[in-house]
Parts: sequence; structure tokens; C-alpha cells
Amino acid sequence: MFVNIVRYPAVKPGSDAAFREWFVESNEAYARFPGFIRRRLLIPREGGTYAAVVEHDSFDSFMAMHNSDTQKELREKVMPLLEGKPEPGFFEVVEGGVPAASIGKSGE
Repeated sequence: MFVNIVRYPAVKPGSDAAFREWFVESNEAYARFPGFIRRRLLIPREGGTYAAVVEHDSFDSFMAMHNSDTQKELREKVMPLLEGKPEPGFFEVVEGGVPAASIGKSGE
């Protein structure tokens, strides 16, 4: 699995609702791409700026979405809402982990 963690710059004053609406709209558009798993918006507990976790089945499926006209149009739509450019970080999942609900259970 491929993961992109995006750190967004500050949202311009008065644009928070529009940014969140854009995030929902862009999720709906990106969900139509093969290999897309999910995308979640995060906000820090102690202040700061938004981040997003984007999951794809592979780097290639992510890049197909990333290089699409859809992504270009959505990027152009969000940039006026932000104080700068988003900063991506790219990761490959090496360990899936254990779901928290299963820790401490026996006999499964």
C-alpha cells in the first residue's frame, strides 16, 4: 500500500468552510480512480494546520490520480484558499499492524 501524508499550509481567514467543502468534493472525485482506498482530513489537537492521509493500493495508482486533469482542476480550486503550497510526504506501508480492538483478546 502507498500512503501520501499531505501537510496543508494555513487556510486563509474566512475560508475554512470552503476548504472543508473542497475536501469533501475532492474525495468524491478521487474515489472514482482505480486503486484509491481512502483520504482523511486531520487537524492537530494543539493547534496548527490541516493534514491529510491519502491511501492507494500502489504508487502507480496514486501517480495516475496525481497526474490527472481532475487533480489539476481540484488543485487550482483549493490554492486560493491556502496561504501557501501543500507539502506531500510519500510512504510505502511495510507493516499493517494489529487493530487495537484485537489487542489482549485470546483464542482468535
